[in-house]
This record gives sequence, C-alpha cells and structure tokens, in this order.
Amino acid sequence: LKLQEPLSVLRSTELFAPMGNCFAGVKKARGVPKYKVVVCGGAGGIGQPLAMLMALDDRVTEVCVQDVTMAMVPAAGVAADLGHLERPAKVSSFAIDPAKKPIDQLRDCLTGAHVVLVPAGLPRKPGMTRDDLFDKNASIAKGLVEACAEYCPKAVIGLIVNPVNSIVPAMCEFYKKKGLNPRCIVGITTLDVVRANKFVSERTGVHVADIDVPVIGGHAGITILPLFSQVPAMAKVSAEEIKAMDARTQDAGTEVVQAKDGKGSATLSMAYAGARLGKAVLSGLEGDSANAVECAYVAVLEDGKKIGTTLPYFTTKVKFGRDGAVEDVRPIGKLNEYEKGRLAEVEKQLQTEAQKGIDYAARL
Repeated sequence: LKLQEPLSVLRSTELFAPMGNCFAGVKKARGVPKYKVVVCGGAGGIGQPLAMLMALDDRVTEVCVQDVTMAMVPAAGVAADLGHLERPAKVSSFAIDPAKKPIDQLRDCLTGAHVVLVPAGLPRKPGMTRDDLFDKNASIAKGLVEACAEYCPKAVIGLIVNPVNSIVPAMCEFYKKKGLNPRCIVGITTLDVVRANKFVSERTGVHVADIDVPVIGGHAGITILPLFSQVPAMAKVSAEEIKAMDARTQDAGTEVVQAKDGKGSATLSMAYAGARLGKAVLSGLEGDSANAVECAYVAVLEDGKKIGTTLPYFTTKVKFGRDGAVEDVRPIGKLNEYEKGRLAEVEKQLQTEAQKGIDYAARL
C-alpha cells in the first residue's frame, strides 16, 4: 500500500479492488448514499456476511438486519457489530415474532426499501421430503413477500429460499394476483455463475475477472446449466473435461457440505453471490447499465422462443432498470450439441418444479 495516499483512497481502491465484481461501483459511488437495503434472515449464516457486504457499498444509506426474535444471534447484535464499520450506511435491526404475521410487524422495517434480500427459510433435515421443505419455506417466503407488497411494492426482492425453482414462481404468481410487477422478484442464482467462473479460471489460468460463464435453467442439481461453449477461455478444453466441469458446477454445494463435515453449507460464497446480485440492482437504479446485468431466475413474460425456452420461469442473463425491477431478459444465445441435450433435460425437470410453485399460488 502507498502509505502517503489518503486513507479514504486506500480504502476504496487498494483494499476493495481485489474483491472483484462484488465491489463493482464502490469507488465511483462515493456521493450521497441513496438506497435502503433490507436483509431478511440477516442474523443467519448467509445473512450476516451478506448484510456486511451491502453495508460496504457507499450507495447504501441504510441496511436493516431483520430476523426472528429467537435467532441464535440477535439481529440487534449483528446491527451493532456492523454499525461500527467505517462506511456511510446506517445499520438498523428488526426482530419479529414468527407466531405473528410479518405484515403486522414489518412496516417500519420495509418502508422505503429499494432492495430486499431474503436468505431465509429452513434447511432440509433428515427425514424431510422435498414437499415438506417446500411447504414450510413457501409459507415463510409468502409472509415476507406479502409484507413487501404492502410496504415496499416497488422494491426488488432477491430470494435465496429453497427450493428456489418452486419458491420463486410461487411468489411471482402471488405478486401477479396483487396486481404487482412479478419482475420485482428474482431468484438469486448468482452463486452458480461465481462457481463456474472460478472453476474455469482454475482450469485455464485466465484471470477470473476476464471470465463470464452464463449459467441458465434453474438453481438445483441438473437444472443448473453452465454454457461453457460461450466462454472463449474454454475453447481448447476437451468435451470430457467440460462435461465433468458441468457436473461439478451442479454439485458444488455438496463439496462445501462435505468439507464442513456436515456442520454447515455454502454460507460465505452464497453471501458474496447475493451481494453481487444486490449490487447489480443498485447499478440499475443508478442507470449504470454496464454493471446492472446478472443471471437470475425470473418470470418469462415475453415470447419464450425469443429467449430460448418454453418455460414460464427460467434463469438467464437479465438487466435491472432505473426502477430496480428486471427490464430486459436476455436470450440464452447459441448452444453446442451437448448443451442442447442438457437444455432438454433441464426444461423437463424445471417445468415440474416451477409448476409446483404456480399451483401453490393458485391456492392462495
């Protein structure tokens, strides 16, 4: 570090530059903070580092750490800790009683929010079926989304609630029924992109900042489809290696669970990925189109054939607009024969999972 430089310069350039895309826009956004970010589940394993990463963005005027009253770490404690960071953002907290409806408790927390990031819900436990997990987490998501519809209907809601492939369609359809824009709700699939980028960099030696792997489909198992054919650095990698890297991208979460010996899952990398998505939304609000594009799981409202899918919900590159919501869903682009075969597999599985969410919303 050049110690003769002012500390403010060191903080914004030398210290944050190595963090890559997660801190895109931090240096140039040193003006007056404008945006309020709420992290629901903010006292949890993903929520705490996610709240910190958003608090480090100078475009943010307030980060509200929201969780339940019986959280292992009180939301107020997380806020007090983050409140000591030397950044402009005020950090507040809000704890709710899960026995009561979120809509009856979250007025002060959500009013004025521009971005609501939701790393909430229960993990799948031994003996719990996927249907059990969906029923419990859909109820949690519905309570939070219902409150957002009331108090911050134009805010972008980024969901990290499993199973994402079903929860996001359920919440988007719920928003439609309320006459709101379903493009305000996105499933955060950015971690699949982050992992694919890192794996390509490790394999090819190309700096990760120069790699951008589009990851389409959904956000679980075989529905995750990295398009390595669209990455120049992969041009000389064999078909067999690409197939193995595809499988590794799908199963990367298991790598982390096994490495943590069953005592945790991907929390830090997920927080990084969630912050990347959150910062893209902020860039859209700022009119910074170049930094407002990320892959996300969204409602396909246009002619799906133009995007390259027959499904009503799909992950592809999207651009966030000046009102925060997704304003452009990008076509998936050219696929090779292997990827065409995988896409058919993805769509078959994803159709069933998305329909589960659509059916849930129809019963509300």
